[in-house]
Amino acid sequence: MPVNYPPAPKHTPRWMIAVTLAAMVGIPALILGAVLVATPLLQPGVLDAALGFGPETSPWTRDLVYVAAVLGLGFLMVNFGAIFSGAISWYERRVAGRIQSRIGPNRAGFLGFFVWIADAVKMILKEDLVPAEADALLFRAAPYFVLVGFACTFVVLPFGHSLAVTDLDVGIFYVTSVTALTVVGILISGWSSNSKWALFGGMRSAAQVISYEIPAGLAIFVPVAMAGTLSMQGLIRAQGGFPWEWFAFRNPAALVALFILFTSQLAEANRTPFDLPEAESELVAGYLSEYSGFRFAIFFLCEWGNIWVLSAIAVTLFLGGWQIPGVTAEQIDAVRGAATVPALAWWGWNALSLVVFTAKTLVLCNVVVWLRWTLPRIRVDQMMGLCWKYLVPIAFGCLVFTLFWQVGVGARPQLEAITGGVLFAGAVVLALLFGRRVRLNIQAVQGDKFDLSNW
Repeated sequence: MPVNYPPAPKHTPRWMIAVTLAAMVGIPALILGAVLVATPLLQPGVLDAALGFGPETSPWTRDLVYVAAVLGLGFLMVNFGAIFSGAISWYERRVAGRIQSRIGPNRAGFLGFFVWIADAVKMILKEDLVPAEADALLFRAAPYFVLVGFACTFVVLPFGHSLAVTDLDVGIFYVTSVTALTVVGILISGWSSNSKWALFGGMRSAAQVISYEIPAGLAIFVPVAMAGTLSMQGLIRAQGGFPWEWFAFRNPAALVALFILFTSQLAEANRTPFDLPEAESELVAGYLSEYSGFRFAIFFLCEWGNIWVLSAIAVTLFLGGWQIPGVTAEQIDAVRGAATVPALAWWGWNALSLVVFTAKTLVLCNVVVWLRWTLPRIRVDQMMGLCWKYLVPIAFGCLVFTLFWQVGVGARPQLEAITGGVLFAGAVVLALLFGRRVRLNIQAVQGDKFDLSNW
């Protein structure tokens, strides 16, 4: 029997538009503002000075305060990841609608912005089903392995000049290690579901992630060799604010390594065209087939949240990170002052670095979304062939080239400046050609209009 849905209102009320726009601006401003304020202030050195801790302070008291600060930062970062996941799911559905010449979500709030909140509430309230023949303990635990692998990356991901939970000396190595928990969770979910579709999906994911870890790791070594450090903040400080000072343009092999890393990250995140572990046309939903309710939502929270993680890693390693054009990290350090609470100018520069890093990351997030709705899913043999026949040898070649390149730069330091200018000029030309092609495509479908009055 057909369902009669109520007709959509012809126009969105003005108060709804105002509330939605306030939420669109207010939610990101609130969460990023919390990152800006809390991250520098909850560091051990600042806490010691602010609370008057000295040698006479009990270690238990000091440890309790540190643990509370870490838990506070962890709560903040998990909330950032969850809110970003929800917002990017709405944005992706809107982009998909435009690419497929349909409207997309448009009922919950202006432009359908609140649909991700409605989805979250629905998922939390739905019944949590566990198959009778499944391994109940592992089935219930698997989503949390994925969640931990996703959340732990925020420990070292920088948001700005001094905006990172901690700056580990082995930061990028730590990221590649903790993200392995994601594939562990997917593999467990596939096996514990006691379903052939889920098991096939889990096995595909394990093979895919382990294979693409190799070109990704080799590509990561290119900026590491150029900077001489594994620290995420150190990798950013070794670059500059202007595009020709980024690693991606200072070394021809680094530009290729950026492409290899980005492609490998798409495969590791199970994003199209590499979403074979959950290919609904072959495996129903793969390792997700038997999940429902909140646990089902956790998998998708991590999948959409990983869009930020993979984009932020690429920005950190190759695209200058939070570096502000014309302002060095040392100049920002100099205006901090000796007081416990940094000077106002220092906060201003940190806020600007946060804006720069967020803008770059969101551009790459848009590319990830755009690719999903542009490229078709490839076959398993094509996916593995792309990795082992092309990406691995090319990534290895990039690493070897970079080692010789660094020797050449040591003898002729101006080599990087010349290469940076030439490659950046080439990138600008390609961007202009791409923009012209997009404009021509839009003009070609001018007659294919649809009703936008209810957006």
